Amino acid sequence: MRQIPAPRDPNALINGSTFDDAAVYRITDDVAVVQSLDLFTPVVDDPHQYGRIAAVNALSDLYAMGAEPRFCLSIVCFPRDRLPLEVLEAILAGGIEACEEAGCPILGGHSLVDNEPKFGLSVTGVVHPQRVVTNAGARVGDQLVLTKPIGNGILATAMKRGLLDEALSATVIATMGTLNRDAAAAMVEVGVHAATDVTGYGLLGHLHEMARGSGVAARLECSTIPLFPHVLEHLAENICPGGSKRNLAFVEPSLRRAAHVDPQIPLLLADAQTSGGLLISVPGERCDALLAALERRNVTCRARIGEIVDGSAGSIELV
Repeated sequence: MRQIPAPRDPNALINGSTFDDAAVYRITDDVAVVQSLDLFTPVVDDPHQYGRIAAVNALSDLYAMGAEPRFCLSIVCFPRDRLPLEVLEAILAGGIEACEEAGCPILGGHSLVDNEPKFGLSVTGVVHPQRVVTNAGARVGDQLVLTKPIGNGILATAMKRGLLDEALSATVIATMGTLNRDAAAAMVEVGVHAATDVTGYGLLGHLHEMARGSGVAARLECSTIPLFPHVLEHLAENICPGGSKRNLAFVEPSLRRAAHVDPQIPLLLADAQTSGGLLISVPGERCDALLAALERRNVTCRARIGEIVDGSAGSIELV
């Protein structure tokens, strides 16, 4: 990717160079277009739930930028000779349901025949060019706030192996299928320095990108990080996606762990998430206001998990 030249257009405000969640292109002094694309293979067995989660995940890229999603195009890969078309209809119905809830209609799309189902969205939205929330604006003294618990990659793996009870499975699926719209509205209202959504690179990977892009370091207070129930138990049984282990290998050179922190914690915090929450870097004096705004909008998970500190760019300390 480093070989791909950066665009020279001055209206290209955000491109792939900062590993942000979406691209941003200025149209006028007051309007910028925000564009993102995401798709993945099924993370749950139910096709309707899968379609909803995939759509919510794609929409989160724009919410993390402080943008308002306006419309989507769907991207579908489907093994039409191996699965009935009713499965595809259910996937699309789940995606439509999430997009209607977001007020962001699906206006069309593209499909391919493939050996494995894949579904996602290209999402287009708008934001004021001077109000874009990037992942590269964190400042020393900021507090870090997280809006969904960690561990759904581990639990989704356990679910596929039939190791989760019905209640916990329902909790994980419902959380992955919850829009980050209200959390984004709260952060835009309060005013924050940086944000990203926690997805495939895990909490540590996305925080590393934020800290590196901002030229700062981060400290995480492990005891305050919200976790799904029983996730440590499953991790202790070596139930973990391969992507989570790759995430940890990538970020480990930039990681320091205090002696009292459980040795399992780094892998847990590197767990590859699907449709995770927002990780928000908020000025310290506005942290309480952000937590209150999240509560007013019924965002059930709203945890202060650490802070931005001075140090080597991208480094993370676990305490």
